[in-house]
Amino acid sequence: MRYATPSVSLPRERGHLATRLIGLGGWARRGLDTLAPLADLGVRLFVAGVFFQSGLTKIANWESTVSLFENEYAVPVLPPEVAAFAGTGVELVFPVLLALGLGSRFAAAVLFVFNVVAVLSYPDLGAAGLKDHQTWGLLLLVTLLHGPGALSLDRLLGRVFAARARR
Repeated sequence: MRYATPSVSLPRERGHLATRLIGLGGWARRGLDTLAPLADLGVRLFVAGVFFQSGLTKIANWESTVSLFENEYAVPVLPPEVAAFAGTGVELVFPVLLALGLGSRFAAAVLFVFNVVAVLSYPDLGAAGLKDHQTWGLLLLVTLLHGPGALSLDRLLGRVFAARARR
């Protein structure tokens, strides 16, 4: 993403501090722009890993998972078995989409809502658990609002479809 550089009248003499600082600022911005796709990918992979691991834990001991939904989690509306199945499905499917960058904003939105429901459904979460969920929610909002970044299937497919549309 390119941004317009503001026009500033500065003395052109060699070594002038303001000129050097602006040059350094431009160099730093270009470096950060280069790293942004890796940061976007890192955010997606980190959050996807957290949710996917939780889903794997749930399927590893299904009886325990259903018991948690019956006795610990206060999921509204759904019977415990349905809530356990739906929750596990969300934690196994949508993190994969998020990691690949496929339907990223939708996947981030689903996981964000899932995260909110998890916080509201588990009254004994504790301060540390709440802080974790807040961090995950914030990182999901980054992808939801900013998009998946350049290193995503969404971006690749967008380019393919745009090229086909120009033909």
